[in-house]
Amino acid sequence: MFKLRDEARNQDNNMRSTWFYLIWIFLIISDSESSSSFGNQRQHHGHNVRSNKYKKLEKEYEANNLEFAFPSEAERQASLRDGRYNPDSPLPIDVDVYYPPNGKDTVIFMTIPRFGRGVPYSLAYLTDVERPNGTELQPYPSYDWHKSHGSDCDGLTSVYRIQIDSCGKMWILDSGEIEFTQYCAPQLVVLDIATTRVVHRYRLPQGMFKPTISRFVTPYVDIADPAPFGSCQQAFVYMADPTGTGFVVYDAANGRSWRVENKYTFPDPDFGTHTIAGESFELLDGAFGFAVTPRQLGVRRMLYFHALSNDAQIAIPLDIVNDPTYWNNGINSGLEHFVLLGKRGVQCATPAMTSNGVLLCGHLEPIGIFGWNILTPYTFANRKLLAENPKTLQFISGLKVIKNLKGKEEVWMVTNRLQKSFTGTTNFDETNYRILKCGVEELLNGRSC
Repeated sequence: MFKLRDEARNQDNNMRSTWFYLIWIFLIISDSESSSSFGNQRQHHGHNVRSNKYKKLEKEYEANNLEFAFPSEAERQASLRDGRYNPDSPLPIDVDVYYPPNGKDTVIFMTIPRFGRGVPYSLAYLTDVERPNGTELQPYPSYDWHKSHGSDCDGLTSVYRIQIDSCGKMWILDSGEIEFTQYCAPQLVVLDIATTRVVHRYRLPQGMFKPTISRFVTPYVDIADPAPFGSCQQAFVYMADPTGTGFVVYDAANGRSWRVENKYTFPDPDFGTHTIAGESFELLDGAFGFAVTPRQLGVRRMLYFHALSNDAQIAIPLDIVNDPTYWNNGINSGLEHFVLLGKRGVQCATPAMTSNGVLLCGHLEPIGIFGWNILTPYTFANRKLLAENPKTLQFISGLKVIKNLKGKEEVWMVTNRLQKSFTGTTNFDETNYRILKCGVEELLNGRSC
């Protein structure tokens, strides 16, 4: 009898001891997680949220509407009369930054694609000239490159996004179409920024795009020979074609390209409704944004991508996607090499990668920038909300991680309240367009920008 009681008492003590150690371990883990580089977190809409204080990013530009400069007032008036310029039509999509090595003034570039007519030029840079609606833009590389509106295929027809490399070259992806009329073949134009000289041009051949369907919107350039020791010629470029539900891989050193399509490059109808700040619009876009594993991580490098109208995050080994022999069988090509990392439950727009392997992306809900360490599983617990602001971060359409002359990484973005354009509710008496930035270290560690 007493023996049974003693055994029961010992079991009870052992159970209490076990629970004590489990709780102790849990507290240690929780404390460790709370002091991680992503800061303290709480749960919100299935995502990890740092705090309910909205993040204030550094403001580099804001405007109610875009202010375009013209070669002359006569050209401005002529453009207004014949419809080449409609002040309510332009919408900024992307941003990139050039830090001249000689220490001269930083140049901030913006793209304004020709969704429709009325956009006088599609690639510009910010000036110091202030106009009633915002800072005046100047065309890049010159007005002549844009003035034909598609009749001169040696110029630029419609540019959605760009990428500036470490050698001071700008990689420009020109869709070649305006309002789904294909005036020119899509092309990749590479300019030396210091001289505005064309150093490379590649026109996509037949089979790489679908006339009246394709719309190339994002180039991502992965360079094997960066500055200061290389010349940025050993490059692979990944070009997103969301309306054509695929992407093109271009081997710049060998001048050849191939097309990749898979079920994951297609939109998901369940994510065709995009809701931003309470306003919804319909959009079925496929493959949209890219990032790659930083070389210095020492792991097998991957191409990360997602469709805009989808919540799935996908990866493909770079050595596979960069090998054209895998991609000769259309949608059945390379099936076993697509890796479904996980699902977000919400759409995100264009991504960017930090040098330490944090993949950034702007989510639609909550409205903010999330970060995920690519060395961890793609789960809700591992996706951290780094900056939330439902006012200033309404649709981050352009996102870049840029290294300044001091070697410090910065996150740059353009926001454009895309839902207002789609629903026809843009109020040009309000601030609609912004270029914002924050240091990567400050963003990841929850410090002021």
